[in-house]
Amino acid sequence: MNFTRWSARLPGTPRRGGSNRGAARADRGGVPPARGGASAGGSAAPEAAEDTAPQTPAPEGLSIHDTLDGLPALVAIVRGQDHEVAYVNEAYAAVFGPRTPGGLARDDLPELGELGLLPLMDQVLRSGRPRTVKSRRVPAVDGRAVYYTFTCSPLQVAETAGVMIFAADVTDQAETAERLREGERQQREAAVTLQRSLLPQRLEQPDDLRVAATYQPGGLDAAVGGDWYDVITLGAGRTALVIGDVMGRGVRAAAVMGQLRTAVRAYARLDLPPHEVLQLLDGLASEIDSNQIATCLYAVHDPNEGKLVHASAGHLPLLIRDPDGTVHRTDEPTGPPLGTGGWVHTSGTLPLTPGATAVLYTDGLIERRGEDIGDGLVALEQAFAGATGSPQVICDRLIRALGVTAEHDDDVAILVFQHPDRSGGPDAELFHNAALDLLGGIEAAPRARAFADGVLTSWRFPAELRELGVLAASELVANSLQHGTPPMRLRLRRTDRRLIIEVTDGDDHLPRRKRAEPADETGRGISIVATIASAWGSRRTPGGGKAVWCEFALPA
Repeated sequence: MNFTRWSARLPGTPRRGGSNRGAARADRGGVPPARGGASAGGSAAPEAAEDTAPQTPAPEGLSIHDTLDGLPALVAIVRGQDHEVAYVNEAYAAVFGPRTPGGLARDDLPELGELGLLPLMDQVLRSGRPRTVKSRRVPAVDGRAVYYTFTCSPLQVAETAGVMIFAADVTDQAETAERLREGERQQREAAVTLQRSLLPQRLEQPDDLRVAATYQPGGLDAAVGGDWYDVITLGAGRTALVIGDVMGRGVRAAAVMGQLRTAVRAYARLDLPPHEVLQLLDGLASEIDSNQIATCLYAVHDPNEGKLVHASAGHLPLLIRDPDGTVHRTDEPTGPPLGTGGWVHTSGTLPLTPGATAVLYTDGLIERRGEDIGDGLVALEQAFAGATGSPQVICDRLIRALGVTAEHDDDVAILVFQHPDRSGGPDAELFHNAALDLLGGIEAAPRARAFADGVLTSWRFPAELRELGVLAASELVANSLQHGTPPMRLRLRRTDRRLIIEVTDGDDHLPRRKRAEPADETGRGISIVATIASAWGSRRTPGGGKAVWCEFALPA
């Protein structure tokens, strides 16, 4: 190393007097002492007269070599545009091997190229400013990973612009940061697992609907959200579809969400109208946590009526796309969020004709910071109008169309369901409806039995199932004749998986199964139906009446 001059002044350092190119004679083979110092013999360099700044002599016997070689940090010095190697200290040589000054860095210091430092050194030469890269992994001699932070600083080497590469060992810090990242990753995985465990593990698949749902956690932190959805089969072909959102993030929000979802399933079993379910849920939400805000939309699909009855507690509107592609939104009726109390919710009705598709969603799908949520809703309507395919395909397309990525900062839940149009399709013969209006009187029961027998025969049911169906229809009609009031109606429905028998009348008193004493002449009808059928139930109907139904599972 034959430097004749060295200036460690960074570009931009003010000069005093005229030139700022003070130099010193080199010792130990040309490595110069510190700027402004003296040589080992105590005499100042001749050029020092050009700089009027006061000179500070270096300690006697201490050279730049001694200083740099004694550092635990890695130091290398290159000069010129081609990065000619001028010097490497002992620590650098211990990590990357000894080097001979005079060669080019890309050849004699290939590790700089592997670490991506050569372009950085070019920038330092052009700008005259230091550059730093943090925590670069360097293979150690013993095979373990070592991390260094590299700083490239400009300097003058023998009248030539150069770069000093200074590398500090940050292995402990890098390993600590990696442990922290791993801990955060594990916490996030646990949080997402908790959230997903509170959601349905497998959606119920109704006979008359095709259903799919998607949940995507928001953000990269460990906080979980309170978005949820559910599909609940109510019997007699009816299905409840639910979506909700507990505001905020964290385990508390997820815990409230889990309690609300469980409560909704319990209330749904009562087969109440949507607004009554929300009334019950509203009271429960205030008891769970009065400070937690939650929204919910509850809808019930009835294939016999071809409609969707819905109610909302502060939730975003449901969207329905007709077979012709027209999209409708349910703006009303909407009440305040759950837990506010003192509000009477109401239900609304929308047609859900064969071939129609509907979507329920949470605000994470359409809400963006700094943007109006109405614009997001319009974007969703436009994307939904053009999204075709199965419910799962539609979920995926909406996620992409609305720009939801893994870095999205809010949870997103989507529930899509379709009412398939089976007319003319391969399933057309598996789905049938038949109904008979009954005026009452002694002829009602015989008429019901004859009607049921004729319909089930035309549907080519096995004799045993046909007999059970006729018996169930007869018992339900007899119960309605004794305890109900006109008008009465018998309805038979066949799907690809079950036979449904339902009787409606004008009385709203729901039947209860009870044990009849041996001497009783009545009271066995519902017990008989419950014994022979796969399931049975009852509910109140709009207008003050009731419906009593039972189901038979069809052979596979």
